[in-house]
Amino acid sequence: MTYDPTGHLLLTPIDKDAPARVQRLRELGLGERPEPAFDDFAHRLSEVTGAPFSMVNFIDENRQFFAGLHTPEGTHSGSDLGAAAAGGGVGRFMARDHGYCPHVVVRRKALVLEDVCDYPRFAGNPVVDEIGIRSYMGAPLIDRTGVALGTICVVDTDVRPWGRAGLETIKAMAAELMEQIHRREDGMF
Repeated sequence: MTYDPTGHLLLTPIDKDAPARVQRLRELGLGERPEPAFDDFAHRLSEVTGAPFSMVNFIDENRQFFAGLHTPEGTHSGSDLGAAAAGGGVGRFMARDHGYCPHVVVRRKALVLEDVCDYPRFAGNPVVDEIGIRSYMGAPLIDRTGVALGTICVVDTDVRPWGRAGLETIKAMAAELMEQIHRREDGMF
């Protein structure tokens, strides 16, 4: 567990790599606007995993940005995710202290939470109460320079038995997306 200097438990991990990630995202032109290719990827990720919500998520020092987003309603607004959820839609932005992707980026490893309520560290996350998230699966997007740019992830409001197959799928899909990003960087996309 991670604690701040006053001894309080931090729900969001300390991210020492954020400045390098922000610089790399700017070099790649990522994380500032929605992209149809990433929306298409998120849609396919949802189909492959059977999850109702999926994202291509880039994270800076203060927020998460869903450059690719798939929801059951097809809602793709520019509003804050938490605020949008109260109105029934899902937006492109979310605070850095909401959700589980910041953990994946800092850990640099995939994370599977079949029932977030089984894990005290994750059950207290605002997305549980504000949005009703019960299940999460995500993998980091680590580029050729070694920077974790963000994640791909899927979430559900129901408990999901993702299992080892789900873990392997999300990791393979992250590798596939990184290949696309590298081709784009090389001017082949």
